[in-house]
Amino acid sequence: MKKLFPAILIVAALAGGGWWLVKTGRIGQPPQEEFPERMLTKAEKRDIDFSVEVAGDVAPSFQLDIKSEVSGKVKAVHVEPGDTVKSGDLLAEIDDRDLLTEKQSVLSEIDGAKLEMEKDKRNYERSKELFEAKLVSREQFDNLTSEFDIAQNNLIRAGRKLEITEEKLRKTKVISPIDGTVLTLPVIEGQVVIAAASVNSGTTLMTVANLEKLLVQTHVNQVDVARLKVDQPVKLKVDSLKDVVMTGKINFIAPVATVKGSVKGFDIEATIENPSARLRPGMTVNLNIPIAKADSAVSVPVSAIFRGDGNKKVVYVRKGEGTERREVKIGVTNFDFAEIKDGVIEGETVLLIEPDHPSTESSVPIHSNTGKPEKRSKKQRSS
Repeated sequence: MKKLFPAILIVAALAGGGWWLVKTGRIGQPPQEEFPERMLTKAEKRDIDFSVEVAGDVAPSFQLDIKSEVSGKVKAVHVEPGDTVKSGDLLAEIDDRDLLTEKQSVLSEIDGAKLEMEKDKRNYERSKELFEAKLVSREQFDNLTSEFDIAQNNLIRAGRKLEITEEKLRKTKVISPIDGTVLTLPVIEGQVVIAAASVNSGTTLMTVANLEKLLVQTHVNQVDVARLKVDQPVKLKVDSLKDVVMTGKINFIAPVATVKGSVKGFDIEATIENPSARLRPGMTVNLNIPIAKADSAVSVPVSAIFRGDGNKKVVYVRKGEGTERREVKIGVTNFDFAEIKDGVIEGETVLLIEPDHPSTESSVPIHSNTGKPEKRSKKQRSS
């Protein structure tokens, strides 16, 4: 009898357990799927900002390459890189000795032309009197008249040559055409430079730019550029100026795509509205271009959103001891979170993976940036 007592207790325990399963309705149901805490999250309210972030280079809004209009040797340079200049300031001088010699030659030519003209004038006036008195022939009078006209023309031509030479002499003094700052100075005194002309670009003496107005030049890929527009505000930060945050506006979007660094995109320019005094052309700036924003929005991680039938988006919500699949409407989305406009309320627990026994056909997670299904391995889906 004592040996049967433990067996009776075991049978009674099994019978009691079976009665409890029948009573609670758990017989015939699949076992409850358990998920580690890292695969669960709660729908919470948070601010969601979606923005395009790119890097660009600082450049002056206006800069000018200063070139000489005459060829010759650089006689003197009156500025250094970093100097501030005003319009009309003397920047450099080109050696003018050859032009001064040419001027003296032209002056001598003018003196000779004057003497020749005075002589031909006297001959003309005398032949005119004689021709009127019918003492010389028409042919002789016409010849002397022509000689006087040629002498006058030679004097005019010599005068024009003097004007050209004097203009060249004036151009040996290189004057700043704008207010600005000298950025580069690639020439030195004694260097021979070539004049800028229509047939060649000439030698650049220096570059002058207005640093009061700066802009950022960057290249945005063709996917993100569709979200941008002129006058759109941007935020700018510089790695070397950690404490400085600047603002600006997009003022140019290239109409034609270009390829840079194997990426097809569009050139973008943004003016800097409050440039720091420490900002310099050539610095790299990080641009943050806000696209959309949702304040205090119910949201879940983007990894919790899956693609259902067609283009529908679904999430899996823990409901009691089960999992409920729900269709949701999403709003602003960034790389981390997605706004849930309908389908989930604040505080509900959602899965970051699909359950092994979903109530409907399987779904795939939605990529936050492209909106396309995200590929996952079997290992990822079962983790």
